[in-house]
Amino acid sequence: MPNLSRTQTISVSGGSIYTTIAGSGPPVLLLHGFPETNLMWRGVAPLLASEFTVICSDLRGYGASACPSSTPDHLPYSKRAMAAEMVEVMAKLGFCEFMIAGHDRGGRVAHRMALDYPATITKLAVLDIVPTRAVWDRAAEVSTDS
Repeated sequence: MPNLSRTQTISVSGGSIYTTIAGSGPPVLLLHGFPETNLMWRGVAPLLASEFTVICSDLRGYGASACPSSTPDHLPYSKRAMAAEMVEVMAKLGFCEFMIAGHDRGGRVAHRMALDYPATITKLAVLDIVPTRAVWDRAAEVSTDS
């Protein structure tokens, strides 16, 4: 990724998370969608790095991040588990509050993070997801129509 100052693999309770970090200023975490990696931000990150510390991470199971085994209930790959892991990553980088933008699957992780860690997230942007409430409302309609 052009203009990124460093890459770092951060050990967390669920394994390791690969990150690229650039710029200085208030921190903003960028999370990719499916089936992408942190490289999806290569055009945006350098622009943001002029005003922010930009952290682009590979979610667990993607890119150079750890791919822990799943379980029958799939909890290791739940949005809640991935959100907690990203909060841990940011804390290890020294950020207890930060902005976050997520695309697709990363948007769902970002949304979960905002719900579970509201004091940590200062601003939230979710890109290219159907609003969660609409998904669950529609799922209920579909299951009763069948």
